[in-house]
Amino acid sequence: MAIYALVSRWCFEAPVAAIWEALTLAETWPRWWRYVESVELLERGDGEGCGAVRRFVWTSRLPYRLAFQMRTTRVERLRSIAGAAVGELNGFGRWDLESAGPITSARYTWMVTTERAWMNRLSPLLGPVFRWNHHAVMKEGAGGLARHLGVRLVSAEAGKALHAAPISPSIYR
Repeated sequence: MAIYALVSRWCFEAPVAAIWEALTLAETWPRWWRYVESVELLERGDGEGCGAVRRFVWTSRLPYRLAFQMRTTRVERLRSIAGAAVGELNGFGRWDLESAGPITSARYTWMVTTERAWMNRLSPLLGPVFRWNHHAVMKEGAGGLARHLGVRLVSAEAGKALHAAPISPSIYR
């Protein structure tokens, strides 16, 4: 089973509160993020959203869809939100936000395994293509968010892949 350890970083000329609100209102993502087909809130969670469960359906630059549920496991208002994915992707994701003057950066770390047999069988050959696809989807999300908020996108970059070590949920709590 392949482990994908991916990092993306978006930088906007925007207040951190605007970026935070857009990222935490995941049900609105299909309006501005081209590859998010649907987001359905299944459980609300607490007042900050911790414990919330959403079902995501994603499309991509490649001809396939992926569906999974994401449970929010950690919320630090205006700083960090993390969750655990279960479904066709299993693992953990975390948004970390920082602001410096007028610039807000949003870093997404995504450590997942795939459940689809064909993806696992072909991962030695297609792993680089799956990573490229993820980064293309994320770059589109950065542009979509900037357009949605009417702010300037300063940069949207794929970070170096993390070492594909066993997935440790501790950094996502």
